[in-house]
Amino acid sequence: MSSSEVDIAQLTESQQLALGTYTSVTNQDPSPAVDLLRRSEWNVQIAIAKFFDGEVPDPVAEARASQAAAPPQPEVRRPELLQNGFGRSFRSNIPLRRDPAPRIVPRPEGHLGFQPPLILTILFTPFNLVYRLLCGTLRFLGTIIPFRRFLENSGLVKAPRPRPDTTQRGPLNPRDTALRFSREFNEQYGNHSLPFFEDGYAQAYDLAKKELKFLLVVLLSPEDDDTEAFVRGTLLSETVVNFINDPQNNIILWAGTVLDSEAYQVSKGLKCSKLPYAAFISHTPQDSTTSMSTIARISGLTTASTFVSRLQAAMSQQRPALEQVRATKSEQQASRNLRSEQNSAYERSLAQDRERARQKREAQAAQSRVEQEEKAAQEAREIKERKLERWRLWRVQSITAAPDPASKHVSRISLRLTSGERVIRHFDSNAPLEELYAFVECYDVLQFRDTTAPTPKPEDYEHDFGFRLVSPMPRMEYDVKSTSSIGQSVGRSGNLIVESIGGDDDEDD
Repeated sequence: MSSSEVDIAQLTESQQLALGTYTSVTNQDPSPAVDLLRRSEWNVQIAIAKFFDGEVPDPVAEARASQAAAPPQPEVRRPELLQNGFGRSFRSNIPLRRDPAPRIVPRPEGHLGFQPPLILTILFTPFNLVYRLLCGTLRFLGTIIPFRRFLENSGLVKAPRPRPDTTQRGPLNPRDTALRFSREFNEQYGNHSLPFFEDGYAQAYDLAKKELKFLLVVLLSPEDDDTEAFVRGTLLSETVVNFINDPQNNIILWAGTVLDSEAYQVSKGLKCSKLPYAAFISHTPQDSTTSMSTIARISGLTTASTFVSRLQAAMSQQRPALEQVRATKSEQQASRNLRSEQNSAYERSLAQDRERARQKREAQAAQSRVEQEEKAAQEAREIKERKLERWRLWRVQSITAAPDPASKHVSRISLRLTSGERVIRHFDSNAPLEELYAFVECYDVLQFRDTTAPTPKPEDYEHDFGFRLVSPMPRMEYDVKSTSSIGQSVGRSGNLIVESIGGDDDEDD
């Protein structure tokens, strides 16, 4: 397996969990992340510390590796080396020494104090009062009688070495501190074109590490005599400004004054020996996949040409390694983009398949509901037809026979059915109108009724007539629910037409 490709599936569950935690914090590629975790024995905290603070090479491991890899040198080569290489510099091909550049996060001085427990505070209160009283007395006596100044003038006591005072400037967060330095720099030296990074050192450090850029750290002190000359003659010179602003150089410029707490801590972390001071920091993949090293240091007053030449020399030595890392990252990013596009296409295709399957299921469910509704309606119609048939058989039993036409209470009714057939029948004039409706409803059954087999009335059935009886001239409708008799409504003679109201009963008639 190559170093650029890591099969995450081969890792154990705890190793995959450690890899996920590490990459969520550092946003590093999986391949170098796995290598760093393996060197850290899968300890996430140690790996994160190595990523941000730089990985220091293990001298014992390097010595063992070099001893195992180097072949034994014969002793006969020593005279030849002494004879042929006496006048040469055997260090000409050895790269410059690189010191690890730490990632420094400023700690406010208010956070450095220790708050003792309440019990200890109460116990040591008398001693504290005595100490303050004694210090106040000695300070008052020292004001009246300058013992220390007398001892310093006589040479018995050395004067204290001045150190940057970071307490007189109000503590700010890293971004506000950077903005204050930029504002003070503009007020003192005028407008300029230097692209100061307007955030903390740790943020500039992380950006340079992530984007594989060079980080130029400049530390100044207003109390130093060379600061004015360095800024105006070197830092603000056209050569240095153009070099820093050149986008091909990929330089991030971070500057600060040691009067601020953050810049003072950075000066201690970068081992600043003399001010003004400049440190050139870069990612060094030769050491490890996460290391950041100081590849050039410039201390004290120097000319602009020397300043630029030393930075160019360090860049030319480090640039091939960074280009190789950039190319590797570009390939990995292209591979990730390709996988992302493939995954997106697969997800879209899967979503389309799911949508089609959902639509198919919905169509099948809708069709199943329609079929069930049709089946239920068909069953309801069949049940209704059976009950209607039973009701006709039951009702036809109670229809009276046609009375004698010579009788006094007889009505002669001419009916034209929906089929076009005309039926003439005599009815009892005192019979209700429902008798006419029942006769029309049961006309087909009357043709072949069997009086020997009585039929009971169907249960849970309420019959509705699907037609109405109408007199054509003049038009008059005879309601089946009317309480009047046939003679009262129609008279002794009448012509009626059967009109369908609508529904399935019309076809049955």
